[in-house]
Amino acid sequence: MTETQFTPRVFSGAQPSGNLHLGNYLGALRNWVRMQSEEFETIYCMVDLHAITVWQNPTELQHATRELCAGYIASGLNPEKSILFNQSQVPEHAQLAWIFNCVARMGWMQRMTQWKDKAGKNQQNASLGLFAYPALMAADILIYHATHVPVGEDQKQHLELTRDIAIKFNNDFGVDFFPVTEPVIEGAATRVMSLRDGSKKMSKSDPSDMSRINLTDDAEAIAKKIRKAKTDPDALPSEAEGLEDRPEARNLVNIYAALNDQTIEQVLSEVGGKQFGEFKPMLADLAVAKLAPISTEMSRLMGDQAEIDRILARGAERAREIAAPILQKTYEIVGMVGAASR
Repeated sequence: MTETQFTPRVFSGAQPSGNLHLGNYLGALRNWVRMQSEEFETIYCMVDLHAITVWQNPTELQHATRELCAGYIASGLNPEKSILFNQSQVPEHAQLAWIFNCVARMGWMQRMTQWKDKAGKNQQNASLGLFAYPALMAADILIYHATHVPVGEDQKQHLELTRDIAIKFNNDFGVDFFPVTEPVIEGAATRVMSLRDGSKKMSKSDPSDMSRINLTDDAEAIAKKIRKAKTDPDALPSEAEGLEDRPEARNLVNIYAALNDQTIEQVLSEVGGKQFGEFKPMLADLAVAKLAPISTEMSRLMGDQAEIDRILARGAERAREIAAPILQKTYEIVGMVGAASR
């Protein structure tokens, strides 16, 4: 059997749960923008169906979805170059997810570490959607025959499950229909930690707003948070080995390097020997220069929500042009009567 040649296509998405922050930008959004090129078709989604695996306030969910779209665009995603949409506007995601629910095995789902972490000891009261959402994630990717997915460490297991589902489907039905999607692993330097505790990942769920730089923060707020970021009393080292056992120092140097497109070694060759009283203003100036324009543009976009809705609707139309034929062919392979006329 001739191996199928799939169109090089990137898919990724984020939950509209509010408070996009620096970690999201350096760890995901900036990489997505870089993949927005002639080499790939790029599809980026606001995964609102995933968001409701836990209860959401409907009004807040609508706001967060629009704000996430604004964050995508303000960070550099171009709705003319990439397809931007919210998941619930493309019903093919949920339809393919049901097929995959019937392909995936219970044991696969039970091994998912995020299921164990999020449900904890209260698994009997967790939603069925929370248990099954890795199958929906697989559908998100494979409904577009996506060949590449940018993933962080916390999503690698789910992409492995997506690959398992694609392989099992192809084997079950004797086809070479779904691609075995390749991960695009994020670099270690983009792992952004809390400004209050360098051992913890920067998170929107942290009760302290000072622990993170939100993409909605203005220049003054960005500079203030960096000035007050936790550090240690020692000078910055000249070599990366000197950052061992200094999590807060390592975090601030990582942020500087990532924002300035430098390596850790390049940064330390310039700032080695400086105290934080000298380094923090350098980092604050750089962060304001890179991030304040994003905040300004997000604010402008959120002032015209009708335009955001138009962008999302047009993105959903474009997404369905790809997804609908793939779902139809999936139905034909599975043996759904009438699938050819859909």
